[in-house]
Parts: sequence; structure tokens; C-alpha cells
Amino acid sequence: MAYTEQGEELLKRFILKLEDIAKVESPIKMEGRNMNMILVPSKQKSKKNN
Repeated sequence: MAYTEQGEELLKRFILKLEDIAKVESPIKMEGRNMNMILVPSKQKSKKNN
């Protein structure tokens, strides 16, 4: 496929920008002509209002 390297670089930059609020559950992979990954929220302490 054309431009797969550019697509992968874009997704890697996306991961880096979201690393403080999300983590990668499924890494970048090609499925046919689509490139997919799964991000999930990272565990954070919930703030309770007292």
C-alpha cells in the first residue's frame, strides 16, 4: 500500500500526545488496506469532592 510509513508515523505521534491519558491496548497493525490500533483510558485516581 502507498504511504503506510506516513500513516504509521502519524499514529505513533498520536500515541505520544495521548500517553498521559491513554495507553495502547492493541498495537498498530494493518488489516487489509486499513491501519488500526486500540487505545484505552489509563487508570487515574478519581477525585472525590468532600
